[in-house]
Amino acid sequence: MAAIQLAMASSPSLRNLLSLFTFSFFFFFLLSLSFCPTTSAQSPTAFACDAETNPSVSGFAFCDSSLGFEARVEDLVKRLTLQEKIGFLINNARNVTRLGIPKYEWWSEALHGVSYVGPGTKFSNVVPGATSFPQVILTAASFNASLFEAIGKVVSTEARAMYNVGLAGLTYWSPNVNIFRDPRWGRGQETPGEDPLLSSKYAAGYVRGLQQRDDGDPDRLKVAACCKHYTAYDLDNWKGTDRYHFNAVVSPQDLEDTFQPPFKSCVIDGNVASVMCSYNQVNGKPTCADPDLLAGVIRGQWKLNGYIVSDCDSVDVLYNSQHYTKSPEEAAAKTILAGLDLDCGDFLGKHTEAAVTGGLVNEAAISKAVFNNLLTLMRLGFFDGNPSKQLYGKLGPKDVCTPEHQELAREAARQGIVLLKNSPKSLPLSSSAIKSLAVIGPNANVTKTMIGNYEGTPCKYTTPLQGLSAVVSTSFQPGCANVACTSAQLDEAKKIAASADATVLVVGSDQSIEAESRDRVDLNLPGQQALLITEVAKASKGPVILVIMTGGGMDITFAKKDDKITSILWVGFPGEAGGAAIADVIFGSFNPSGRLPMTWYPQSYVEKVPMTDMRMRPSASNGFPGRTYRFYTGETIYSFGDGLSYSDFKHHLVKAPKLVSIPLEEGHICHSSKCHSLEVVQESCQNLGFDVHLRVKNVGQRSGSHTVFLYSTPPSVHNSPQKHLLGFEKVSLGRGGETVVRFKVDVCKDLSVADEVGSRKVALGLHILHVGTLKHSLNVKV
Repeated sequence: MAAIQLAMASSPSLRNLLSLFTFSFFFFFLLSLSFCPTTSAQSPTAFACDAETNPSVSGFAFCDSSLGFEARVEDLVKRLTLQEKIGFLINNARNVTRLGIPKYEWWSEALHGVSYVGPGTKFSNVVPGATSFPQVILTAASFNASLFEAIGKVVSTEARAMYNVGLAGLTYWSPNVNIFRDPRWGRGQETPGEDPLLSSKYAAGYVRGLQQRDDGDPDRLKVAACCKHYTAYDLDNWKGTDRYHFNAVVSPQDLEDTFQPPFKSCVIDGNVASVMCSYNQVNGKPTCADPDLLAGVIRGQWKLNGYIVSDCDSVDVLYNSQHYTKSPEEAAAKTILAGLDLDCGDFLGKHTEAAVTGGLVNEAAISKAVFNNLLTLMRLGFFDGNPSKQLYGKLGPKDVCTPEHQELAREAARQGIVLLKNSPKSLPLSSSAIKSLAVIGPNANVTKTMIGNYEGTPCKYTTPLQGLSAVVSTSFQPGCANVACTSAQLDEAKKIAASADATVLVVGSDQSIEAESRDRVDLNLPGQQALLITEVAKASKGPVILVIMTGGGMDITFAKKDDKITSILWVGFPGEAGGAAIADVIFGSFNPSGRLPMTWYPQSYVEKVPMTDMRMRPSASNGFPGRTYRFYTGETIYSFGDGLSYSDFKHHLVKAPKLVSIPLEEGHICHSSKCHSLEVVQESCQNLGFDVHLRVKNVGQRSGSHTVFLYSTPPSVHNSPQKHLLGFEKVSLGRGGETVVRFKVDVCKDLSVADEVGSRKVALGLHILHVGTLKHSLNVKV
């Protein structure tokens, strides 16, 4: 509860009653059956060392919870035959009956709620649904780090509750922390967006929420999270190029300052229990067979305390699709020797023994991988006997879909919704002045669309139409049969808009447009949606509110420029309570505070930039415009960080230095020669930082939340970003209220840039700090 209260603290007002959830749990459970069949049966909870039913196991050291984890795992690994060890290299881990170890399914998902994707989790009449939070891209738009962690905590509680009744596992292959590099990527919806810092903060926060236990024991895990897909994975299927065959050609510079930071933060700041390697190759090597990326970086440099798992069938893909090795045995050996511990699939189960007998890999390497896997299960309590006697043993169905959890799903959607346009006197609408509301569009009464992909059966749904209808009288026309909108049905839609006091159009996409294995080829609204919007806006009597329900950005220039369209909201895929949250924002019971976590590009951008071009930085020589707000030099529809409020906020700089000096040892070359940058070394960087204090005041007429962004524009060295985010803080202020926001800036971490070979350098010279319209000059010298 404390985490939920913390996440909600940035909301100026909350409703205690879930009055807009107007349909019963059971009714919506029945609706969900068409999407995800459930089962009436439940499996027994999987755990080892069950001394109650098998007293002989109490003699095994690995079952002795008084011993340290590593000693217990060492004891277990020594007892296993080679064939038994190989059984622990695959996601559907085999049982070892003689040691009292049951089968275990590693593959469960929890991207934004416990999911039915993956064989490790299922819903039944015992637990028919779980809380379905907004898709990650919308939660990221809240820029609320405490919310990221609070959602993770709720998800792990529901996961543990389902584990206790045999419906779920303990290992969850979430979150997805890839950078949303290209707006066409179908899986961008799963990510925290395009910025490395935001993605890193989200990654560490959500992982902590999933993993940290309430007793504070840092060595044990509530559930085990997994950061994926490592690395430079952001193309699924675009114009004939798919993820199974794509070689991402990435410069060391882009790898260091764009693609790697979220994974590094996952491991170092979040202490994640797992990292998943991806399907694609990076610079000619499959990521799951690259010893530099796996053993070298994840385990060597970052010191992963956990296991490395392949994306599903990645080992099979690198052999059969990429033809990276000449034999399946060589593929098994190469991946294990590179640092892979677990295969999602059965490839290692089939070919590892032959790789050992053929001399391609020794049994010690197998033992090392198995050790990493079993150590994770040990930290989860899998070898501590009956889970009902452990910390989370009393959780059960009563702890899933609680009112508090469902309210947090609604709150997360409210905090993420972004107000992109608002003409004077448009939003918020007055529930007393609006007597009739026209609700139009292919996404206006959808259910499953709102929960995106990697979803589970939700507790219940509140569609946009239901949410709005709970506030005022509505009339509804879909306007299109579906989001493809091959033929807009204009007449009835225009008719209800012409007679209503206001019109809400809910348009956008769904998984038929943008999804895993489905990248977009353009940025336009599908089919005749634009025609529907324009014609309805022309016919409408009152204000027109356009609601865009998508994962990625759209070129909606026509709507932005249309004076008849008075307001535009982006709502992502807003989760089970999305309709209630949309109504809260439109009618002003919640003051919008979301900000875009990605750039919205014009259609012309994708017409000249191939999705396969991995470069981040612009190139004047061939007209390449660059990618994301950090490097893109062209026009945007909306920019990263854009978002309006019903209030106005002013910033005043209270404290920031004008000069920072970096201490160097005597004889350093930069004392006698002019240097443009300095290598980041521990000796010079220790305790080298400064504070930036800002006074923020709400000068509007409403209470509201506000995200304070601290950016830096570094000196022009090493083709550095035009600006990059150093930090963000979300504050809640009443009308006329003010507070001081404090940022701590680590010079070597926050003011450094990656050079051309991927080394971190502190740029010397003038750095410009930005907050809103404020700018402050900071000189960094030796």
